[in-house]
Amino acid sequence: MTGLLSRLRAGLGRSSKALGDSLGGLLGGRKLSAEQLDELEDLLIMADLGVAAAGEIVSALKQRKDLADLDETQLRAALAEEIATLLAPVEHALVLPAINGPNVIVMAGVNGAGKTTTIGKLATRFQADGKSVMLAACDTFRAAAGEQLQVWGARAGVPVITAAPGSDAAGLAFRALEQAIAQNIDILIVDTAGRLQSNATLMEELGKITRVLSKLDPEAPHATLLVLDATTGQNALTQAQAFLQTAQVTGLVMTKLDGTARGGCLVPVATQLGLPVHFIGVGEQSDDLQEFSASNFSRALTGIEH
Repeated sequence: MTGLLSRLRAGLGRSSKALGDSLGGLLGGRKLSAEQLDELEDLLIMADLGVAAAGEIVSALKQRKDLADLDETQLRAALAEEIATLLAPVEHALVLPAINGPNVIVMAGVNGAGKTTTIGKLATRFQADGKSVMLAACDTFRAAAGEQLQVWGARAGVPVITAAPGSDAAGLAFRALEQAIAQNIDILIVDTAGRLQSNATLMEELGKITRVLSKLDPEAPHATLLVLDATTGQNALTQAQAFLQTAQVTGLVMTKLDGTARGGCLVPVATQLGLPVHFIGVGEQSDDLQEFSASNFSRALTGIEH
């Protein structure tokens, strides 16, 4: 197994153990019976896969002619196959357009979701790909947010445009894009306030940032990524739906999969929103932000070794 896959399996260890323990308790060393399928559906729901996904998976299993022959290992493989099928439509790499000027990426998400950390990891990734990067600390609501972004900027070796706490965030975004254009920067990543979806003022500010950027470049932002925290379980879906009402979210990043047994929540979030999942976070290191693979994720979640 490659290093990336090893880290993915380790990162999803809590989730796969929780699901595996439940499957072991269900089968008790026996083969799967048709009568146990209802119990299996309940286990999948409790593993945060959601009611709709659990129902689809069990319905697919019922169609298998070898259902009565499945032991625990084979059941894990069957579950991985069905989960991967559900997630395959949202597996999309982040592809930025080839343009004369900076690609602008706006990052959104609630406080504590890992947004600023994700920005730092993305900056490192883009730098490694030979792209010049600039960061804009437009979370002017919290002084600590700007300081944290400057730390990540220093680690990645990229400039960070900042302003005093309480400054107009949209104005800062405008100024950052002006500088990125003047300096021929390839990618500008704009941090935004870690707004709660219930805070109307901050949600409106996110929309204002988007409108102001478009005054300099009608196509900006070229991507708006919503960062969701896996430890919140299916509350992440509620958060995402609120952000979709304010910002034109183009893709998702699911973080902190290594810190929870609720990693299955990615399934209902991704399938119900129908948005591309670009990256998942399975650790603190820069390379623990991985491009999303439906197959690799599903196999790690269900504890498949190979």
